[in-house]
Amino acid sequence: MINKKPDSFFKDSKTMTDEELVYKISSSQNSLLFSTLYDRYSKKVYNKCYSFTKNEEEAKDLTQDVFLKLFIKLHTFKGNSKFSTWLYAFTYNFCINYLKRDFGKKMDNLSDTMENHKHHLSEDEDINDEQLFEIKVSKLEKILNTIDPEDKAILLLKYQDEVSVKDLQTILNVGESAVKMRLKRAKIKVVQAHNKMKP
Repeated sequence: MINKKPDSFFKDSKTMTDEELVYKISSSQNSLLFSTLYDRYSKKVYNKCYSFTKNEEEAKDLTQDVFLKLFIKLHTFKGNSKFSTWLYAFTYNFCINYLKRDFGKKMDNLSDTMENHKHHLSEDEDINDEQLFEIKVSKLEKILNTIDPEDKAILLLKYQDEVSVKDLQTILNVGESAVKMRLKRAKIKVVQAHNKMKP
């Protein structure tokens, strides 16, 4: 009877929603419950880490680090967006910090500051989504690896993870106009980088 209890407990955890699971883990610090969350999302988190590092070993290490930090920070999830949305933003932020810490100088050389881009951001200039979609996937992948990690992250959240502007406002803790400006700036950088590439 005692041996069956953990099994049934684990089985119950598999039917919980993400939000229910997070609440239970936060209140109990139960590592068995956390392993259910890990099983649900480790592959997706790994893929997102790999999209930043392009190195399998680094991506594996980062995935482990993300989940270690997640276990500690899980109580900060307030349920204002879907858990998956929050987790992807959490993962991207972790990857950005990792890149900036280990490749700070390299990233500084690759990315321009917003001040340097002010002359590109006139009010009437805009990049529509069709212009992004016209760029071939292989080229887009190369371009995303050359732009600032924050710009890459917001584009991946919006277009790969299909996070709405409203949810982006919540997870980035900024207003709607700030989200739209960040998206606009990131799209401009992608199109500019594409225009500079050899055909």
